[in-house]
Amino acid sequence: MSKKSPLSILHLDNHTVVVNKKSSDIVQGDKTGDVPLVDIVKSFLKKEFNKPGNVFCGVVHRLDRPTSGALVFARTSKALTRLNEQFREKTTKKTYWAVVETKPAQNNGRLVHFLKKNEKQNKSYASETETNGSKKAILSYRLLISSDKYHLLEIELETGRHHQIRCQLGTIGCIIKGDVKYGAKRSNKDASIHLHARKLSFTHPTTKENIEVTAPVPEDSLWQFFEKEMNT
Repeated sequence: MSKKSPLSILHLDNHTVVVNKKSSDIVQGDKTGDVPLVDIVKSFLKKEFNKPGNVFCGVVHRLDRPTSGALVFARTSKALTRLNEQFREKTTKKTYWAVVETKPAQNNGRLVHFLKKNEKQNKSYASETETNGSKKAILSYRLLISSDKYHLLEIELETGRHHQIRCQLGTIGCIIKGDVKYGAKRSNKDASIHLHARKLSFTHPTTKENIEVTAPVPEDSLWQFFEKEMNT
């Protein structure tokens, strides 16, 4: 594999490629006009395997732009169809780490809300009861470790809603560091938020083996502190 790749590759085979997304990356093109991650992956594959013509790279799922971590792309149409089905059927497993400003009332819990997206604000709002146009959102969390000022939570998603983790944690007062949209006091200097897709596991679309990847945290002093503490 190329030593000077602009990507952090976590897994690569004939049908799938998993990258460690940076918080500055957008998965697909948007109004900013910035080069999307899917195009960067295509360029990498084209160069890495010396492929002529167009390179197939299918977007299977997304992470919000300020979020980092494990993201899988499909290298074949067969893989895209089968991975899409896994994500739709929720047979994949996604584990996130979030650094929050306030310690939750309980060290672990399961949150159930109904989220409604405001398109103009690009923001979701949570309610305890179902409302017109809302979607049920479920996650489980546990407190892993605390520093003097912040707390590291591990989150398992049962559903995949717009800004789900950000909105649900904000609703219980556990605001993610840097996430001004959901109540943080100040933004992070690099415009990131401290939400990281730490682990991703899925069934390989052709071999049927279980693929599990762990994404190293960003090169940020707080993230590095928590990762080091978790490994000691």
